[in-house]
Amino acid sequence: MEPWIGEEEKRAMMEYLNSGGWLTEFRKTREFERMIASYVGSKYASVVSNGTVSLVIALMALSIGKGDEVIVPDYTMIASANAVVLAGAKPVLVDIDRSNLCLDLDLVEEAITPKTKAIMLVTINGRYPEMKKFVKFAHDHDLFLVEDAAQSLGSRFKGKHLGTFGDVGSFSFSAPKVITTGQGGALVTDNEEIYQKILKIKDFGRAKSGVDYHETMGYNFKFTDLQAVIGIEQMKKLDWRVKRKKEMYKLYKELLEDIEGIEFIDTNLADTSPWFIDILVEKGEKERDKLASFLDKKGIGTRPFYPAIHTQPPYSWVNGDFKNAEYVSERGLWLPSASFLSDDDIEYICQNIKDFFL
Repeated sequence: MEPWIGEEEKRAMMEYLNSGGWLTEFRKTREFERMIASYVGSKYASVVSNGTVSLVIALMALSIGKGDEVIVPDYTMIASANAVVLAGAKPVLVDIDRSNLCLDLDLVEEAITPKTKAIMLVTINGRYPEMKKFVKFAHDHDLFLVEDAAQSLGSRFKGKHLGTFGDVGSFSFSAPKVITTGQGGALVTDNEEIYQKILKIKDFGRAKSGVDYHETMGYNFKFTDLQAVIGIEQMKKLDWRVKRKKEMYKLYKELLEDIEGIEFIDTNLADTSPWFIDILVEKGEKERDKLASFLDKKGIGTRPFYPAIHTQPPYSWVNGDFKNAEYVSERGLWLPSASFLSDDDIEYICQNIKDFFL
């Protein structure tokens, strides 16, 4: 998965540099934020230095910290759990539903304690559970719902954009994402109070930008106009990229779905824009790794799924049954997914995968 920066971004960057504009967060950042809010359908959007920081800020804005617990899926990029730790709270890992790679709601209910303050719902690769059930569940249990939608820009549930169902949603613009600003993240919310807290936390706790009176503890998590100039041009291409991602996934599936030994995760392309093209190698980790090595020798890069969080050293203290997280993490493989891949490229990749299995 490679970033795609075109001539439009290069021209815009040179025009901006030659204009004498501010390099730090200023007018271009505000323009980028308006584009994000409009695209996902939220009242407010604020961009920050990266996607992990956006999750930390979300938790801080909800006053979640020391002594609190946040439910996090065991299968996700480790940053989701790390953000909880950075905010001062404890991540409580819960297994996933294999059909969509998201939290299993029944297991979430079992994990709730008096210390639980929020559910972090990670919509991996643009896939989702029954979103309205999660919203109702969080409301009924007096819990915040934080959406880690880092991989879900361009994906919706019944017409409503992922990241906009909870109290606050988080997106990422790191290099491999469907649009990128190198690094960067965004928070979206419809709650003005939460939004105002976000603005203070990301800017040293300032009551107002440029005024050195600080109402609360805050940090320097700001964006830059340099990044925003790239982001604005990337946003102009987003609809095409979402369409292309769906076409790519459909072609991969058509070419590979009859191969014994490969499993595709159920994906509703009417709503979901897959960030990565992902498959499960049914025989397990060794077979997956053999496939990856075989493709590498053909000049085809791949990447294994994230390891289940509880298997990684920083979380070795976690105990529990995470059979679904372990199943997908040991079998999952991301195939080449850059938006600029041609159909011929995909056919070449798939033919080599067929050669491995047949």
